[in-house]
Amino acid sequence: MEENQIIEQLASHYESIIRLLGDDPARQGLEKTPMRAAKAMYYATSGYRQNPEQILRSAVFDYAGSKIVIVKDIEFYSLCEHHILPFFGKVSIGYVPDGEMIGLSKLARLVNVFARRLQVQERLCADICRSLTEALSTKGVIVSCTAEHLCMKMRGVEKQDSATTTLEYSGLFAEDASLREEFFHLIGS
Repeated sequence: MEENQIIEQLASHYESIIRLLGDDPARQGLEKTPMRAAKAMYYATSGYRQNPEQILRSAVFDYAGSKIVIVKDIEFYSLCEHHILPFFGKVSIGYVPDGEMIGLSKLARLVNVFARRLQVQERLCADICRSLTEALSTKGVIVSCTAEHLCMKMRGVEKQDSATTTLEYSGLFAEDASLREEFFHLIGS
């Protein structure tokens, strides 16, 4: 199905949702909302239409000598798959090269691929780690993610100051606690 067709169908569903909630989608202020919401949702889920391995493999270079490469505080926005409410935060990624290194912007793009899907934070962190481990020759990968969840802030338990941190690692990071400590020291955590 083409992008325009998908967006039109989404807009139609948003129009129905507005009616079901008790409002008139034709009233001033809401008349363009179904289409705006459809375009926003299509964008917010663009990760389904991207290939993480292809993105990563597009900028692989010969290893140049770093013992550890870290890109920290990569901001992201995602949608909780349980409530379709936003969660957002920062991801820090570290890896120990083994003959290859990757263009730094590709790590931020990798975060976006998985964040722009209906998601849970635990899987987001694991998917980033697994994908980088599989696509790049490394001795180890570590991914730390800290996020705030609107499903906890605006509904349910309504805890405004809560944040969740998840951690995933492979290779040397699984074997060597001092390497994990070095990562956390370097990202200031």
